[in-house]
Formats: sequence, structure tokens, C-alpha cells
Amino acid sequence: MKLTGNIIALIVLSIAAVIYFIFNPAVASFFPNCPFYSLTGYYCPGCGSQRAIHQLLHGDIIAASGYNVLLVLSLPVLAYAAAANIYKMVNGNYGRWDLIYKPWFPKTVLVVVLSFWLLRNLPFYPFTILAPHT
Repeated sequence: MKLTGNIIALIVLSIAAVIYFIFNPAVASFFPNCPFYSLTGYYCPGCGSQRAIHQLLHGDIIAASGYNVLLVLSLPVLAYAAAANIYKMVNGNYGRWDLIYKPWFPKTVLVVVLSFWLLRNLPFYPFTILAPHT
């Protein structure tokens, strides 16, 4: 049953990747706007992620970083988590891959995300470069 869920997730991610590759969220109007930004005028930690994903799929890491540097910097962690899950599926345990399951890991991620959220909304340099460029 778990394998079926993984296959469905892979299919959904593949379809999303094709959509984000073909359509630029900076131009296409059918992509949703950030509700937090729409209501408050402040950037959330995810603001710019759709445009960053589009740029990453086109191989432009610099442009993607300009939209959401946290997303770009989190890619190695996400790749590590994916590798840990694949390792577990193949071997039945996490072994050396259990780093992401340590008790301090989610706390660290929370501190990083909340800090990024706060800092990208500060209206002065160098923090203004954390805001997604338009």
C-alpha cells in the first residue's frame, strides 16, 4: 500500500513539474497568489517559491535564489530526506540516514524558517535581498 502511495506522489509531482516547466508563474495568471501576502503585504517563507521552482526547472539557480533563497538552500536537505526514504524502502531501516529523524532536526528547521520569515520582511539592506524580486 505504501508503494502505491509513493507511485501516486511521484505521478502528481511529475505532472506539477511539467506544468511549472511549461508555464511561468510570473506571467501565467492561473497560479494562486500567496494568501498571507495578499492579506498582510508581508512575505511568508514560501513567497516566490512558484517562480523559483520554474527557474530551477530551467536550470537557473541564481534567478531561483532571487525569488526564494530558502527553497534553493533547502534542496540538499530535501534530497537527503528522499535518499533516506529510498534507503529505508530498500533496506528496511534508516541506518546512517536517520539524521533527519533526530529530535533537534524539526526544531532547527522551525527556527530557520521563522528567522527567514522575519528577516525577509525587514525593510533595509541586506535583508531586502531576501524578499522575492519582481
